[in-house]
Amino acid sequence: MLPNTGKLAGCTVFITGASRGIGKAIALKAAKDGANIVIAAKTTQAHPKLPGTIYTAAEEIEAAGGKALPCAVDVRDEQQINNAVEKAVEQFGAYTIAKYGMSMCVLGMAEEFKGEIAVNALWPKTAIHTAAMDMLGGSGIESQCRKVDIIADAAYSIFKKPKSFTGNFIIDENILREEGVKNFDVYAIKPGHPLLPDFFLDEHPDTIIKKVESRGAVLELKEEKPQPPPKPRSGAVEETFRIVKDSLTDDVVKATQAIYQFELSGEDGGMWFLDLKSKGGNVGYGEPSHQADVVMSMSTDDFVKMFSGKLKPTMAFMSGKLKIKGNMALAIKLEKLMNQMNARL
Repeated sequence: MLPNTGKLAGCTVFITGASRGIGKAIALKAAKDGANIVIAAKTTQAHPKLPGTIYTAAEEIEAAGGKALPCAVDVRDEQQINNAVEKAVEQFGAYTIAKYGMSMCVLGMAEEFKGEIAVNALWPKTAIHTAAMDMLGGSGIESQCRKVDIIADAAYSIFKKPKSFTGNFIIDENILREEGVKNFDVYAIKPGHPLLPDFFLDEHPDTIIKKVESRGAVLELKEEKPQPPPKPRSGAVEETFRIVKDSLTDDVVKATQAIYQFELSGEDGGMWFLDLKSKGGNVGYGEPSHQADVVMSMSTDDFVKMFSGKLKPTMAFMSGKLKIKGNMALAIKLEKLMNQMNARL
């Protein structure tokens, strides 16, 4: 990991979402240099499932060597943001570094504030283990993730750069390689285990998928049998599966080699399957003839949107609209197949 050089001593870092996870990791990294940290987050009282509040984070920051200013802030409320900034200026003076939510506004702000404030976007190459990931990914997901430390170190690398370094979209691993980091196993929750690519990156390299498959990265599938669903009515779901079936070829089946099961709620819902292992492939209502490699649970509306390209599976997964059990690498393969079908749906 990167050494602490004290370059942020005296700087003020305004961090949204610093009460836990990635935000707190960045805060603690900067605090070791003696930085002033404004903790702008919503959590003022302990949550039963999510650890940490702005006050417990402040204690950790002070213990690490920094100075902390906890501010209750909902980033959707402009007045709360303004109040927090005013408090920061009052206590620490003008702040020189800011971390906000990811946005395409980066390029516009970088140009608008050129020479005054550097504006850059940072994103992870792989999934990062946080409380949110545990809630969305389920049991076993942590072994396929990296620690929040990699984001903290990458952010620190950006903080050290001059204001002329602006308007960049940066991947954590790439900037750390430029810093000379070679051993990334230190960031893995389970060193040597295959890692999930980050859900919001537009591309998932085939090399990553093959690596995941070769190691057999599989989340635990529940063994209990679901209750028989009601008989489906004709509608958008059935029409979607009809078009999917017409799109199947031996090449698609050969390239995928997986069975997908869909547990759909809402009108025209129930249990459906997509068999891309059997010769020629098959789709149908009910359970597949062999155990599914991936089980996806969602509403019928989201299912139709997903296959028609109006809802990205990764976005649906991270927002909780889609729940996945099984082989995540094969789930990624299905997303690529959907992209090929979008024009017909």
